[in-house]
Amino acid sequence: MRIEQIRQRLQALGALPCHEQRVLRAWTQTCSLDTRHRKAENFLPLALRNALPEITADLEGLARIRSQHPGEDGSARLLIELADRQTVESVLLPRDGLCVSSQVGCAVGCVFCMTGRDGLLRQLGSAEIVAQVVLARRLRPVKKVVFMGMGEPAHNLDNVMEAIELLGIEGGIGHKSLVFSTVGDYRVFEQLPLAKVVPALALSLHTTRADLREQLLPRAPRITPEELVELGERYARTTGYPIQYQWTLLDGINDTQEELDGIVRLLTGKYAIMNLIPYNAVDELDFKRPDVEKARNIARHLHTRRILTKLRNSAGQDIDGGCGQLRARESVKKIRIHPARCKVTPPSLPDQ
Repeated sequence: MRIEQIRQRLQALGALPCHEQRVLRAWTQTCSLDTRHRKAENFLPLALRNALPEITADLEGLARIRSQHPGEDGSARLLIELADRQTVESVLLPRDGLCVSSQVGCAVGCVFCMTGRDGLLRQLGSAEIVAQVVLARRLRPVKKVVFMGMGEPAHNLDNVMEAIELLGIEGGIGHKSLVFSTVGDYRVFEQLPLAKVVPALALSLHTTRADLREQLLPRAPRITPEELVELGERYARTTGYPIQYQWTLLDGINDTQEELDGIVRLLTGKYAIMNLIPYNAVDELDFKRPDVEKARNIARHLHTRRILTKLRNSAGQDIDGGCGQLRARESVKKIRIHPARCKVTPPSLPDQ
């Protein structure tokens, strides 16, 4: 379901823009339709009031929490079941953040990620994306939403931007606190600055080497790291928001001195933040995370080279909850198959 369909339904019941906004605000902010000064029964058109129970039931049916997996860091991974029984993952983050999914599966096929192993199964409608925020807000406050969960938001651009607009207006979330994450897509740089709600941008960089990037992100657009940073810098200067560059630290692959020198070369003088995220280990894949001290040294080194760097932990390390793992485990349980574990060898990577 798309948000535009909800709006059309409300309008067909006689809703004016103020009525439409009231209903959508109550849904997205999980608050009452009544206000301190006015009750809904004295404000909304009769046809709309009579249809509210059915509308509410339909919105409730968009998604439900199938399971919760709290982490020691204050995060919690949520396995969300959609109306068609497909599942996606959301992550409650410390400091009132939420990571949401935009697709069931993913077509990019990053070799270190579980989400894309089955490819893209389907797109999420904009209302299904917002429903993840609604479910999370029933558990704790949500003041920041990052589109970094399952899926590539640029491959579901219309639905994601429709969700961002609703969250940034009726949902009451600051526009800088809506973060669109992408591996890089030319449409993003063209369309996002023109949107009614312009989100912050996070770019998945992961390496400064074009050849290695093609191996790690095999179905991403063929944008070189240099061009990606150039496009990001243009976006940052246009919007006034710094670009958040995402770098998943893979032991022995992209944590070398050559890569650190490349980061300095690309990001010196740029309006940017480098987010270093030690890899969230997955049993089925052979990639490893560097040890804690090595990761800290990398962050310190970049700081001394004047690159604003934040060393972040992927939420859910202690619950074995890397993106896609909860869904994968549930799928295995559902079909009751218990195959012997097998190691998936990463593609042959050049010597570092």
